[in-house]
Amino acid sequence: MSSPLPNLSAAPRPVLVGFSGGLDSTVLLHWLAQSAAQRDAGVRAVHVHHGLQPAADAWAQHCQAICTAWNIDLQVIGVDVARDSGHGLEAAARHARRDAFASALRPGDQLALAHHRDDQAETFLLRALRGSGVDGLAAIRSEAPFATGTVWRPLLQVPRAALLAYAQSQALQWVDDPSNASDEADRNFLRLHVLPLLQQRWPQADAAFARSAALCAQAQQLLDVSDQDALRRCSLAPGVLDGTRLLRLPRERRARLLRQWVRNCGLPPLPAAGVEAIERDLLPAAHDADAQFAWQGARIRRWRGELHLLSATLALPPHWSVHWDGRAPLALPDGGQLELLGASQLATPLQVSARRGGERIQLPGRTHSHALKDLLQQRGLPPWQRRQLPLLFDGEVLMAAGDRVIAAPLQHWLDEHHAQLRWTPGAA
Repeated sequence: MSSPLPNLSAAPRPVLVGFSGGLDSTVLLHWLAQSAAQRDAGVRAVHVHHGLQPAADAWAQHCQAICTAWNIDLQVIGVDVARDSGHGLEAAARHARRDAFASALRPGDQLALAHHRDDQAETFLLRALRGSGVDGLAAIRSEAPFATGTVWRPLLQVPRAALLAYAQSQALQWVDDPSNASDEADRNFLRLHVLPLLQQRWPQADAAFARSAALCAQAQQLLDVSDQDALRRCSLAPGVLDGTRLLRLPRERRARLLRQWVRNCGLPPLPAAGVEAIERDLLPAAHDADAQFAWQGARIRRWRGELHLLSATLALPPHWSVHWDGRAPLALPDGGQLELLGASQLATPLQVSARRGGERIQLPGRTHSHALKDLLQQRGLPPWQRRQLPLLFDGEVLMAAGDRVIAAPLQHWLDEHHAQLRWTPGAA
């Protein structure tokens, strides 16, 4: 009798199996462990102990017994699931699980997960009910970058019935999570009620939904290539877009580019309200406007016709102050750095502190001082970076504002020594 599972034809790589002890992951682990080539490449397992069910300890013990019997190394990771995250217990557990998987994955390894065709169909339906576009309807990917390696779902085209048939033919033992019998969660409601009803009329409904998800994934890949090309043309620097170039694109393309831009920077997904706010408030704003949209610790700000993507509003602590002699780079509290290049040290140590307002500085070739605020505005330093700017004092005399404004005495010394200051703001 032929196996209901596909042949393991890909060149083996070290694999870490997410092993819950349930039917799906038990089949996946057994299937991989039967491959001599995969055994030679490496098979490990990780069990995430959520502690959400009374039997959680027993499940971990079951997983350890299975792995011991099959001679597979198992790592059990306990996690604390945030019950007050605002995203629901299911989503919080999923995030905790992802973090645990990422911590266990070695560079270059594959994380093998046991998602199957029924999971794909459920995900497609959930995304459709939430009004997702092509990107969302692409649902679960068979392979994608993850942490320091990749995530791999080799059973994504296999129906759950085939996994059950395999488990029974191999006399496998698995645990059942009682929460799967509750229809309180949306996914369980679809699995228990909606899909069985659809399959009464359309027996291949799950396969049709999975096929639609695969077609959406193909369309998404084509769009992603085009998006990245357009994004390169609109980019001025990492995290900075040219608003004028962006406005030349169709509105629908702009929405995709903005989401891709945020995704590339590793920030939380830009919500639909963010796209609307950018279209309504940021892009049409006056050239000197400082409009912004913030979400989940990230923000997009318009400044002089540019869109700046920031992960936080950074600033030096108001009372922060240190002495610096220039011998070594100075680490700043916002994650930035101040360096002296071309000379071993400054002529005399300077006091480095945060801006407090009202500072004045005398520029080379001038006989009077200027308000630092006016000079920073003239030189186009964005408002948020002004709060990160380290000021260098010799006593009460302001000698420099980072590397953007330098007073006559310090500039003369730097020129004599063929040296320069370099300020790198903390990553925003």
